[in-house]
Amino acid sequence: MTAAITAMITAVVGVLGTLFAPILAQRLTARQRVEEAELADTRRKFEERRAQYTAMNRASRQFHTLLKDALHRIRDHVYTEQERAQLEEARLDHRDRYAEAQMIVPERILQASRDLNRVLANGDAAIKRLDRGLARDCESVERALERLKAADPHLDTMRKLMREDLGIND
Repeated sequence: MTAAITAMITAVVGVLGTLFAPILAQRLTARQRVEEAELADTRRKFEERRAQYTAMNRASRQFHTLLKDALHRIRDHVYTEQERAQLEEARLDHRDRYAEAQMIVPERILQASRDLNRVLANGDAAIKRLDRGLARDCESVERALERLKAADPHLDTMRKLMREDLGIND
């Protein structure tokens, strides 16, 4: 190769490098933006799920606690209108949190919540019947309290599954 050909090849490579450098930089920047957007979306979904799990857990436990309190107060004949309203508010909050969760949480967690909901709904129905004096045969406060204890393992299972889904394993 002669010096002229070498110089020409060097010049062509230099010109091509100059022309393609901005294109390459633009593609790398675009790829980086896509990766950053995907990471931000993953974070957003994680935070959304975590917030939903926290709300579901809190609402379920609050509803469960108020159901037990209502049964004790019915037994002691001190159940008031304010407590009825508070229980209904907790029931509605629990229902709303579950409805929101249906859109973003995995099926295994929804199934755990359904299992819990069955126990809580049965407890709520029993409380309403007992409060109105319309108890079914063999239905009593003590029996309703015993049945409501079945919610405890469901609460624990739901919480465990939520924590695992968030990557918390201990």
